[in-house]
Amino acid sequence: MATDTAAPAAMKVDGSALAGRALAAAGARHMFGVVGIPVTSLASRAAAAGVRFLAFRNEQSAGYAAAAYGFLTGSPGLLLTVSGPGCVHGLAGLSHATANAWPLLMVSGSCSQPDAGRGDFQELDQIAATKPFIKIAVKATTIADIPRLVFQALAATVSGRPGGCYLDIPSDVLHQTLTESEAAALIDAAAADSAKSDSSPPKHKSLDEGIEKAAELLRRAERPLVVFGKGAAYSRAEDAIWKLVDTTGIPFLPTPMGKGVVPDTHPLSATAARSLAIGQCDVALVVGARLNWLLHFGEPPKWSKDVKFILVDVCEEEIELRKPHVGIVGDAKRVVELINREIKDQPFCLAPSHPWVEAITKKARDNVLKMEAQLAKDVVPFNFLTPLRIIRDAILAEGNPAPVVVSEGANTMDVGRAVLVQNEPRTRLDAGTWGTMGVGLGFCVAAAVAEPDRLVVAVEGDSGFGFSAMEVEV
Repeated sequence: MATDTAAPAAMKVDGSALAGRALAAAGARHMFGVVGIPVTSLASRAAAAGVRFLAFRNEQSAGYAAAAYGFLTGSPGLLLTVSGPGCVHGLAGLSHATANAWPLLMVSGSCSQPDAGRGDFQELDQIAATKPFIKIAVKATTIADIPRLVFQALAATVSGRPGGCYLDIPSDVLHQTLTESEAAALIDAAAADSAKSDSSPPKHKSLDEGIEKAAELLRRAERPLVVFGKGAAYSRAEDAIWKLVDTTGIPFLPTPMGKGVVPDTHPLSATAARSLAIGQCDVALVVGARLNWLLHFGEPPKWSKDVKFILVDVCEEEIELRKPHVGIVGDAKRVVELINREIKDQPFCLAPSHPWVEAITKKARDNVLKMEAQLAKDVVPFNFLTPLRIIRDAILAEGNPAPVVVSEGANTMDVGRAVLVQNEPRTRLDAGTWGTMGVGLGFCVAAAVAEPDRLVVAVEGDSGFGFSAMEVEV
């Protein structure tokens, strides 16, 4: 009996198994990647621990899938690559995640530490290679480092502004062993340390003042506008923003992947009157969207030179960069809820007959009618409008839950943004902040995994599809 009791504690656990168990213990449920030396065993051990592995043809598409998974679920996407060129291919998804502020952890095997600098198989300084694209990069130099670094890196992907992080595990570390009891103790300690540090972020000292100023600016504005982006979608701010729009009667404008946070069919949508809305608004509440190229940097001539921006962002550096009239550092959902509460004390609402609301709704209605007249034509050979009308109507016929639409390509994506309708949040995935081509099929796999109850529809231009067409097999 004594021998039987002692046997499990004496069992050996290698670095691959420890990494798989640590990932599962930290909450990972899916991993995307391409296996090979030295990470094949890591993938299989992670799967045995409960982390489903989705094998791709190319690390780029696997990385795009992991990035989109992070956006759709709010949990870090996991990307597994081999060393050297595998790591380099994975940089596409890693950098895309960081550019779009989506949580992703890339885990790569690397060359054996004793052979580093000697021209080892697929040798690369992967910490240096990933650093321009990540929040943190960490390397396990011994097997005992693995659980702590897994928890640390995963937590870093979602703290503050979400983004990519990197964990490097050399091949010699993957083959190191320790006992079962030692492995369990390391994982338990890492989980305990992570729980201690996983506290709510401190309240920003100027939050209350910012909320009051924001509410007052909106209340006094003659031509207010609410702008929201994929950051609002990521933070699950849809209920708070919809309440704000309905309570105040302020027109709204989503960025492309912000579409659906409030339904495109809502009467206060300014999507079809975008130029008028941003060109003439005097106060713009911008939530979960950066004043970058997608919003013309918030500058004339697209925007009025006198517009007052209220910028809500999780990143204080973003506020400092843009220098808005009012900057509020915080989670989009929480901040809009506080603005709603502040407005409730002194309510106001723009009536449908308000000159600003009338101007927006009339312009939007006129532009929609013009578009619908073009869409009604059956053009043969096809132009972009005819097939997109057919696709739009088929998607809308699916009802609820609405399908996730993956839109990729130049003209296909641009025209589709105007034609395809999003009435639910996080149901549009496209090239994003970086305008990345090749994301389509990886995004489709991520959506199918993250949203198993939704149909996933890929609306692909031929060139965009060509980047990742073989991933149909996945």
